[in-house]
Amino acid sequence: QVQVVESGGGSVQAGGSLRLSCTASGLTLNDYAMGWFRQAPGKEREGVSCISWTGSSTYYGDSVKGRFIISRDNAKNTLYLQMNSLKPEDTAMYYCAALRFMTLDVRADKNAFAAWGQGTLVTVSS
Repeated sequence: QVQVVESGGGSVQAGGSLRLSCTASGLTLNDYAMGWFRQAPGKEREGVSCISWTGSSTYYGDSVKGRFIISRDNAKNTLYLQMNSLKPEDTAMYYCAALRFMTLDVRADKNAFAAWGQGTLVTVSS
C-alpha cells in the first residue's frame, strides 16, 4: 500500500520560515519526479515546485521563486520544501506528489500524478 506523508506545517508570522518534509512507504521516491502543490481555502490547487529524479532540475511557481527551495535526499527517501520570507498569501494546505513527469499544472494528464499525500497545513499571519 502506497502512503505519502507530509510533515512540518504549522503557524508562523510573516517573514518567517518553515521546512516541509515528505516521506513515502510502498513507493521509492527516487523512481519519480516529486512536487509540492498547495490549496488555499476557496481556491484551486496550484503547483508550487517540482524536482527531477536526480534533483538536477527544478521548477518553481512565479509566486514562490526566490523564496522557496525544493530538494530531495533519495538515500532517505525524503523530499523537502524550505519556505523562507513567508507571506500571508502562502497560507494553504501543502501537498506532496510523486510525479511520472515534471509538471506544476494540476490540470495536466492525470497520469502525471502517481501518488498524493494528505497534506500539511501552513498558516502565515501578518
